[in-house]
Amino acid sequence: MASTVPDTGLSLVTGTLRQTDYWWTVFKRTWKGGVINSFVSPLFYVVAMGVLLGGFIAGDPAKLEGATSYLAFIVPGLVATHAMTIAVGETTYPVMGAVKWHKTYYSMIATPLEPRHLVAAHMMFVLFRLATACGVFMLVLAPFGVFESWWGPFLAFGSQLLVGMAFAGLVYGYSTRIRSESAFGVLFRLGVLPLTLFSGAFFPISNLGPVLEWVARLTPLWHGVNLSRMFCLDTVDWPLAALNAVVLVAAVVVGWFWSVSGLEQRLAD
Repeated sequence: MASTVPDTGLSLVTGTLRQTDYWWTVFKRTWKGGVINSFVSPLFYVVAMGVLLGGFIAGDPAKLEGATSYLAFIVPGLVATHAMTIAVGETTYPVMGAVKWHKTYYSMIATPLEPRHLVAAHMMFVLFRLATACGVFMLVLAPFGVFESWWGPFLAFGSQLLVGMAFAGLVYGYSTRIRSESAFGVLFRLGVLPLTLFSGAFFPISNLGPVLEWVARLTPLWHGVNLSRMFCLDTVDWPLAALNAVVLVAAVVVGWFWSVSGLEQRLAD
């Protein structure tokens, strides 16, 4: 179905900035509820998995992709996975709510704003959430001695933002196309959970066997985990890192068009 939303001629930047006060208000009213999920729970997870469980795992760099301890191996993957989880959380129920329940998007579209402006502003909010959550996470982990260079964590942080935005666009487009929140159960059970477990965050994907290893390599999360880990451990294979980055950038671009077209069609219904 072709979109019937008119083109107001408002630039993308101007339309996005006009929503700053709305998203700042959203953040002020909801940040307390996200503190546990964004900061406290991941830190406990690192201590439990990396420190306590990691104490029973030999730190063999040959088996842990260059990491000298299981803590150093798991931390970069956990932060990348955390970025995916935040992005998914911010582009599932919040998007459906804005379309189906409180219908905020319909009030916004009654102004000169267009669907692309709504998507861009929502994505900027997701990027802000990713930057604060992953940034604090990386700062807290610095004293654990898991970073092998001073510059690696900065590039790893960039890769975490990139993987988060890749999932944000893809999931946003999915959320605009479904009619019932029950479809999110399918997304979490058949998408997020398997990706979390089998994309190299907790163990090298070589342990999956040749076939499943290549399946894992096709997922955006593995590319994000691999980039984050290489930068943190200073074991960068630059051609592979370039491939990882290209895949994630491509996912971001596809996700953008997928999201905008989905919202246009939904608001035109």
